[in-house]
Amino acid sequence: MKHIPFLVLGVLLLGGILNAARGDSGVVTFADGKTPTREIHVSPSGSDGAGDGSAGNPYATIAYAVSQAATGTAVRVHPGTYAGGQYMANVAGTAEYPVWISGTDPVSRPLLSGSAQGIHFVKVRYLVVENLEVSGASGNGLNCDDGGDYADALAAHHVVFRNLDIHDIGGTGNQDGLKLSGLNDFWVLDSRFARCGGASSGSGIDHVGCHRGLIVGCTFQEMSGNAVQCKGGSEDIEIRGCRMLDAGARGVNMGGSTGFEFFRPPLSTNEPNVEARDIRVLANLFKGSGAPVAFVGCVDSIAANNTIIDPDTWVARILQETTTSGDYAFRACADSVFANNLVYYNRATLSTHVNVGPDTDPGSFTFAHNLWYAHDNPANSAPSLPVTETGGIVGQNPDVLDAGADDYRIDTNSPAAGQGTVLTNVPFDFAGNPYADPPAIGAFEVDAAPAPPAELDVAP
Repeated sequence: MKHIPFLVLGVLLLGGILNAARGDSGVVTFADGKTPTREIHVSPSGSDGAGDGSAGNPYATIAYAVSQAATGTAVRVHPGTYAGGQYMANVAGTAEYPVWISGTDPVSRPLLSGSAQGIHFVKVRYLVVENLEVSGASGNGLNCDDGGDYADALAAHHVVFRNLDIHDIGGTGNQDGLKLSGLNDFWVLDSRFARCGGASSGSGIDHVGCHRGLIVGCTFQEMSGNAVQCKGGSEDIEIRGCRMLDAGARGVNMGGSTGFEFFRPPLSTNEPNVEARDIRVLANLFKGSGAPVAFVGCVDSIAANNTIIDPDTWVARILQETTTSGDYAFRACADSVFANNLVYYNRATLSTHVNVGPDTDPGSFTFAHNLWYAHDNPANSAPSLPVTETGGIVGQNPDVLDAGADDYRIDTNSPAAGQGTVLTNVPFDFAGNPYADPPAIGAFEVDAAPAPPAELDVAP
């Protein structure tokens, strides 16, 4: 059995507690097993003034229906097109009696179109948002925040986003599909994000000061800046089993650059601060991107068991964009792990394998049991890394099995089979199958069932 060294394993265990709490066999949320006590219906043919919210006499707008909802209420949104710009504040469910905002058809989702933002949630808790499509917003597609109450960890918490299709958002600059600020204890599941932001900025999901989040089974396509970004004091966020196809300049940005006034919790003047801590990028498929993963002012983070296909410029980056200034000290980007990743790339187009910027601590990183294969020049597959790698495999064709579905599985004859190191907090592969002991390198365990296709609509 192969294991990461003890000291590194201690870092990886930071995320293990969160996984255990959510259940090792699947994604568990607070809403599981709960049944609404009341339903309110919304339809494009309804009326906020003359309707009563019944199935036969529905309201016309989601925001009005939600304003009539008590704890335990499900707002059922019927198919059709609705105006964007829906604003909802202080939507308050409970752990026993959540509030649901659900499209009635998980395939023919109701569409929120246009306006500055599709939906804006402020200071919500115990809320489920599912089966909706958002498109054409000039700003963010869906925004959920703490109303600027940066020091209150309970201002916005316990929200599930499931089976959303957020696409063609913004287009002039830093606009995001799903913008999360100061949100704690959240899930983003089985959703699609495409074409968000301008030419070089904008994210599928952007976190500023968010904590204890899980992103699973999502697809990101043709992004500009990032698929996912976690910055501004974000901590304990896992991105697992996602498909990232041409996902931007930095596929997953672990950290970033945040104005001091926007950190959640507020910055400390007594201890060093970080942009992000304990961000976990596990068992994802990356195809394209300037750099699939970027460690940017983060600590105690990990990118493991990912399958990385043809990155554009770098495989990974280690950067520091927020530095000590005035009353606030910042730690260097440090103490993170890149392990069990299958990297299948074109050496002629790659600038270098790992781009290391100033003010970082690359010597504190661990690289272990990655497979590196330059398919255009196998003899030139050896990576240039900031530290010596343990257990790496170089120049051996992993024989990825791409049948056109972008799953890139391997079979028992692959040199990636059984050659990974055991990581306590990576129990499942891309498709939710358990990893063997020792595991395969990459996002797919040997002989695992194929992953669902990128455009599959997954009902909750």
